[in-house]
Amino acid sequence: MNETLKTIAERYSCRDFTGTPLGGADVKVLAEAALASPSAMNRQPWQVIVITDKTLIDEIDAEGMKLLAAADDKSTYERMMSRGGKLFYNAPCMIIAAMDGSNSAAMDCGILSQNVALAAHSLGLGSVICGMAGIPLSGPKASDLKKRLKFPDGYDFGIAVLVGAAESGKEPHELDMTKVTYIGG
Repeated sequence: MNETLKTIAERYSCRDFTGTPLGGADVKVLAEAALASPSAMNRQPWQVIVITDKTLIDEIDAEGMKLLAAADDKSTYERMMSRGGKLFYNAPCMIIAAMDGSNSAAMDCGILSQNVALAAHSLGLGSVICGMAGIPLSGPKASDLKKRLKFPDGYDFGIAVLVGAAESGKEPHELDMTKVTYIGG
């Protein structure tokens, strides 16, 4: 199996980071992997925001947990509490793809997130693609948070990837071949 296929097969969603800061070289590689992502008609409908300020990540995390605790449906809050009570699992780095709202922006940001996750795994780092960052970025403090995170005017949260050294490892999910339909010879 070649290295690319091995990286794809071995990558898993890490939900327990050590909190150890990433080195600048790793952060640069992850940002470049994000920018190398393909997009529809090469429009690149994103702004990549790399956050390594752990205090700020923890502040956004706390705001998200507060909103989950106040929600009518407590199931997501309870699930996060059972996983340690942190929305971002103590990650020292968050890479946000803010999107411009064009037709293919959500799909393109999804592609970008996979590039970052695979790059992180190839560097020996853990990662998890995280839509939950959208909770605080659409709540009552969204405008302030977007300003502090330097979202361009008119851009909204697309997706985030949390990256860092994994506290522990786990096996990737089992492949469910019933999800594949082959047509043709």
